[in-house]
Amino acid sequence: MPRVTFTGNLQRLVAAPPAEVAGATVREALDAVFAQNPRLRGYILDDQGALRRHVSVFVGGEPVKDRKGLSDAATAEISVLQALSGG
Repeated sequence: MPRVTFTGNLQRLVAAPPAEVAGATVREALDAVFAQNPRLRGYILDDQGALRRHVSVFVGGEPVKDRKGLSDAATAEISVLQALSGG
């Protein structure tokens, strides 16, 4: 069962505590988190269900390869990071 964690800068916008969820893929794990916290979905995924441009997801420290379908295996901790920009 993967553990999904979120960075602090994302947690300032919406409650996003770490969660142990069922799921064989990153998509299934994130969908399980969104079922518990629907507001979080809009911060992570765009209207087509792909990762937003400034969001990165890592599985076991490696970036996901499939940013659109999120079909990467959820074999380790899933870390969701929201990139910061500005000057």
